[in-house]
Amino acid sequence: MTGVDWAVLLSAALAAGWVDAVVGGGGLIVLPTLFVVMPGLAPQTALGTNKLAAFSGTTAAVITFARKVPMRWKQLLPAAALAGVAAAAGSAAVALIDRELFIPIVMVVLIGVAIVVTARPSIGVTLATHPPTRRKAILVTALAAGLIGFYDGILGPGTGTFLIITFATLLGTEFVRAAAMAKVINCGSNLGSLLFLATTGHVLWALGLSMAVANVAGSVVGSRMALARGAGFVRIVLLVVVTAMVIRLGWQQFA
Repeated sequence: MTGVDWAVLLSAALAAGWVDAVVGGGGLIVLPTLFVVMPGLAPQTALGTNKLAAFSGTTAAVITFARKVPMRWKQLLPAAALAGVAAAAGSAAVALIDRELFIPIVMVVLIGVAIVVTARPSIGVTLATHPPTRRKAILVTALAAGLIGFYDGILGPGTGTFLIITFATLLGTEFVRAAAMAKVINCGSNLGSLLFLATTGHVLWALGLSMAVANVAGSVVGSRMALARGAGFVRIVLLVVVTAMVIRLGWQQFA
């Protein structure tokens, strides 16, 4: 690759780290950029290289959020482990499943997310009047980790966004805390997928580690901005990113 290619990929990783830390969706920045710069790259290698950068960024985001946001570690760590197993299974199933079938489904879900967040401005901005029971919180977190973790292993883009909106709508969690919770589970799913793809030789280590440094930098900045500016800021970024994801996936599917 040329120096310009490296600059483009590192810039994409930096931007993806920021977006991922705030609302998720960084994969829609990095993966297309990898294919533009390296047209002959195998999809699994692009996914594995991205996972190396994304895992580094989500780990940095978890550390940053954990300093300011109370975490229910006894609930989140098992969920993160479940997400890791589910994501590894998803990555293993990539060759068996036509991923193009997922794109229209993901688009419909994202449009639904945008409609719900727009129609109900209190979601994620104000705390739920009646907090969920411990049993419901564990069940929702576990199901989200398993199902969304599996999706992360197969396709990936929007994983953090789906986790945030799940916690905000089903558990009444405020957006900043939902983002913090999402990063813990997303960290697990990224690690699970990365381990599987690494063992099958689908990671470009030099490129992935370089992108990881940029991703961490973007992630730290994004996490701090989310903490400083609060739920209203996260809500606006969420709507912008969801809209961008729908347009990008629609272009990929129908162009």
